[in-house]
Amino acid sequence: MMVKHNPANERIKREYFHYLKEAKRRSEASIDATAKALRRFEDVTRAKDFKRFHREQAVAFKNGLAEQANARTGDRLSWSTIQTTVRELRGFFVWLAGQPGYKAKIRYDDADYFNLSEKELSVARAKREKRVPTLEQMHHVLTAMPVGSDQDRRGRALIAFAMLTGARADALASFKLKHVDLERCAVVQDARDVRTKFSKTFTTWFFPVGGHALAIVTDWIDWLRRERQWGDDDPLFPATQMALGDEGGFVAAGFLRHGWTTTQPIRDAFKAGCEAATLPYFNPHSLRDMLARLGERLCDTPEAFKAWSQNLGHNDVMTTLTSYGQVPAHRQAELIKGLGQRRTGDFGDALVDADMGDLIAALAKKQGLHLPHA
Repeated sequence: MMVKHNPANERIKREYFHYLKEAKRRSEASIDATAKALRRFEDVTRAKDFKRFHREQAVAFKNGLAEQANARTGDRLSWSTIQTTVRELRGFFVWLAGQPGYKAKIRYDDADYFNLSEKELSVARAKREKRVPTLEQMHHVLTAMPVGSDQDRRGRALIAFAMLTGARADALASFKLKHVDLERCAVVQDARDVRTKFSKTFTTWFFPVGGHALAIVTDWIDWLRRERQWGDDDPLFPATQMALGDEGGFVAAGFLRHGWTTTQPIRDAFKAGCEAATLPYFNPHSLRDMLARLGERLCDTPEAFKAWSQNLGHNDVMTTLTSYGQVPAHRQAELIKGLGQRRTGDFGDALVDADMGDLIAALAKKQGLHLPHA
């Protein structure tokens, strides 16, 4: 049974959301996560007035989170979701403890009861191997996708463009034709029009992914400009116009002259493409991981990898390496096994899997150094 809203809670939540937006400069997506956390808490407390908050409510809610189900998937909440939920709730109640009408009811340290244990935090922060496609798999997706309708062609061009640019889903939904320069093989991610992360403006040069990706994007843009007579300020990936069909239901009836307001249609296009190629679902963001791994293979100098990193929109090359550049488990196994079989060359016949102390001593000897005996 759905819990009714508490008017007093709704008023103070609106004030908090305004505080997050204007004072803390939080994004809409971040504020949505806060709202979701508060809704979970109110579902458990049956929307009891926040003025009646007690630390035992925090303990009971926290202990029961692991048993809650994700509304979309039906699975139990992940530890990362649990961590985000309790973090947002703690922040809210710390703020609430300083608000008129709540100061006498809530202590600042009451919010600390939302904290997780060190063991739980360790589990929540543990990195799991991401599902990342290979470049070959994504080319297979482009080949397998249908092209029978304009909507089909848009979906294929969308995925091809994501391969070429590594653009985030929000940016893909908001690009206009003027942002793409086919002659220079570049796209300007202009934060004045494009929904980029942290409202950052930068230029991405098309990544060298090969295959038909560039031809697919070129054909799509040419069709929009030549056949539809669209100009620079029209969307690169327009939203679908719906109309009433002959049998009474709504059907696709062309395109609107604006882009998508959400990223769900982009995820839907990726799901359709993966299904057509009989592959597991790869989300739009996974292509950024794919491109980071491709860069690790192709870039043979630090300068080249720095340029690759900037092309993804990263100021710091370590962001690319630590957030996107994780070596997949199967590749990690291959590399480690290969190291165990490789000979050191300059060290004679010594094997790499020999005692590390022997290798250090051999290197020191090669450099003319004398190490003290242990």
